[in-house]
Amino acid sequence: MVKKGIILAGGTATRLFPLTATTSKQLLPVYDRQMIFYPLNTLIKAGIRDILVIVSPEHSGQFLNLLGSIFKSYGVHLYFEVQKVPRGLAEAFILGENFIDNNSVALILGDNIFEDDFAKAVKSFKSGGQIFAKKVADPERLGVVKFDSQKRAVQIVEKPKEWISDYAVPGFYIYDKNVVAIAKKIKPSDRGEIEITAVNNEYLKNGKLKVGLIKGEWLDAGTFDSLLEAGYIVKTKKLYKNFHPLVDKAIADFNEELKGICKKKLF
Repeated sequence: MVKKGIILAGGTATRLFPLTATTSKQLLPVYDRQMIFYPLNTLIKAGIRDILVIVSPEHSGQFLNLLGSIFKSYGVHLYFEVQKVPRGLAEAFILGENFIDNNSVALILGDNIFEDDFAKAVKSFKSGGQIFAKKVADPERLGVVKFDSQKRAVQIVEKPKEWISDYAVPGFYIYDKNVVAIAKKIKPSDRGEIEITAVNNEYLKNGKLKVGLIKGEWLDAGTFDSLLEAGYIVKTKKLYKNFHPLVDKAIADFNEELKGICKKKLF
């Protein structure tokens, strides 16, 4: 059972300039709520109640204003860590070392929206690593996993220059406590980043990586087009109805509180 979750919501999101010149990408709306609530919902639905949100320094106050107390009455504990300079996805485990504290941990990217429910994978997890794969039309943009004839993962490559598979690795990962030590040993790539693919390959090399398949929608809302598409799909497929009642209630109560504060300011 995984009890700790991390949401990586830092970065500069240059692909969404000028929208992100004044706020974080993860605070932009996707249909009827801010993007950050989708990864939060994924973790909460999976049974995780201790969540670390990694944010950029320039937007840390905005995250606190929105999330600082929103779940305080619902048994969900949010913590915040500032990532001064983005150095790759796997840096989340180094920044979150004290938070992880010898526990298994699930990492989700703050701009990834999933239709699938990961509760079974999270609750049954025991050791090693667990990642997921989704068949996509443009795998070359992402980390890609290659399977053998028995559907076993044999290779994972970050943004391959040559085709190896149509299966990309989405931004939801589960690891045991050893992930911190593994992340610390990884040498930065040519991009200067501590790559999550290197973490996955370390577990794969040791025969400790499990790869599951995602069947539902996976939305990466990191560009103008994908952000617009995400809102459209959330509405048309009614993904907004997939939220845990706890999350919906917390948002509704927060909205009512804000309305009350605004009325007091007006009068």
